[in-house]
Amino acid sequence: MQLNLKVVSIKLIELKEFLDEKVDLYNRPSFIGSDPISIPHLYTLKEDIEIAGFLAATVAWGNRTMILNSARRMMGLMGNSPYDFIMSHNEDDLELIEGSIHRTFNSDDFKSLIRGLRHVYLNHHGMEDIFNTYQSGSSLQPAIHEFRRIIFEPHHDKRAEKHISDPFKGSAAKKINMYLRWMIRKDTNGVDFGIWKSISPSVLSCPLDVHSGNVARKLGLLSRKQSDAKAVSELDESLRELDSNDPVKYDFALFGLGVFEGFK
Repeated sequence: MQLNLKVVSIKLIELKEFLDEKVDLYNRPSFIGSDPISIPHLYTLKEDIEIAGFLAATVAWGNRTMILNSARRMMGLMGNSPYDFIMSHNEDDLELIEGSIHRTFNSDDFKSLIRGLRHVYLNHHGMEDIFNTYQSGSSLQPAIHEFRRIIFEPHHDKRAEKHISDPFKGSAAKKINMYLRWMIRKDTNGVDFGIWKSISPSVLSCPLDVHSGNVARKLGLLSRKQSDAKAVSELDESLRELDSNDPVKYDFALFGLGVFEGFK
């Protein structure tokens, strides 16, 4: 069957206009307060922002109020100076951290990430450098795989590994893709930070969860039923057709349509 390219083009334009309107609606500072991105917005130092953002994204599942409470607790346990704590803590400091942090993320998991982050900054020039070094020409998924390997190089509790997903094992890696959007994508509305200047927003992948996946499927942006690494790759292609320079701005539209508008 031969496609009518004119009709396809018109539909794509209409879809882009519809989604651009939703991006404008949800990509606003009012979005910040109830979202995990509010945690790194507490800070101004680059390293504080990226550490706070990474830890907040790591516990970003379940009830949103609980997520924010858990993330704030982590910040408090680090004296509300995450970078200083990461670089200057000793094992006695870590012994004071105990109990549950957020659902199945416990104090041993938290300590493992603290040790791993110190290793990242001491021996690998920081988080941005790792992701910049290992990105491919069109994707950050290889860099996620390498970052996960590096952060777990120091001694750590094995169970902590489940809290950082690996796209090379088929995961959609939703939380860390969300985190990368925060760090890399720069908008004019003050939501995403854009502090990692060495990486282009064009290589970002949409944080794919049940809400964004269902909306993407209904809109014809995604055909794969499983929300996995292959689905992320397919959605990347679709969103880059809509905006090759800033494809993940549509995360605001897909999330807003699914969570706030019940678009299913």
